[in-house]
Amino acid sequence: MLHLREQSHRFFVALPIFAAFVWFASILALLLTWLISGHPRYVSQEGSVAYISDVGASFLKPLFVVACCITGVGLFLSLVLERLLRHRGRLPPGMHRRERVLGILAVVGAFIAMWGLILLSGFDTKHYSTLHSIFLLVFMLGVALSALFTVLEYKWLAHDYPHLHKLRRAYIAKAAIGGTLVFLAIVFGVALFYAPNVGAIIEWAIAFGFTFYLLTFCYDFWMAKETQARESRNSMVEIPGLQGTLGTAEEGSSRIDA
Repeated sequence: MLHLREQSHRFFVALPIFAAFVWFASILALLLTWLISGHPRYVSQEGSVAYISDVGASFLKPLFVVACCITGVGLFLSLVLERLLRHRGRLPPGMHRRERVLGILAVVGAFIAMWGLILLSGFDTKHYSTLHSIFLLVFMLGVALSALFTVLEYKWLAHDYPHLHKLRRAYIAKAAIGGTLVFLAIVFGVALFYAPNVGAIIEWAIAFGFTFYLLTFCYDFWMAKETQARESRNSMVEIPGLQGTLGTAEEGSSRIDA
């Protein structure tokens, strides 16, 4: 079992970075494949601009499925890890019950989004158009709920720790990125029925924008660096005889400087 109090903050940061890299690289590969191939028209395609699901249902489906699985699990584990780090004191813990409740609800939202993303990739739009649309809606709702509860949690955390400016910056970043993605998702839902080409362009924009939302967790986990340094100093002081040794070294250093 991992000892979260002793792990380097880089270990935590690597999780969202890996998920964001896999997602961005896969979406970029899908887009470039469609562009380089001369804008082919897929069986499931309606307008002149292909949707991600159209390209993902082609011969690139294995790539799309793997990317969705890794990204979905990465999002969920990032929320779970954040909960554990707050519980262990590596990140600023909630001062009230509301923060803990909001954190748990954010994890539940990420769990819903994870399964929605995994299932929509398996049930492609070419063979299971209805199921694909349902799971796409589940994924978007899950992400929206998770982002909403996360932003509210950070809002109260920033209120509880006014001296921690990093928390406020994290709150603003999540609110800005999450709010933009939710707004685009609403526009996408409308354009899906009235302007398919516009809806496709917005879907690609949302997909690339989701990368930045994943990267916000890197900033969150980076704050664990400060608690790691504090734990290291405390453990050094607790070692028998070490405090006296440090004091002697400091005195010697003072004499040399003099």
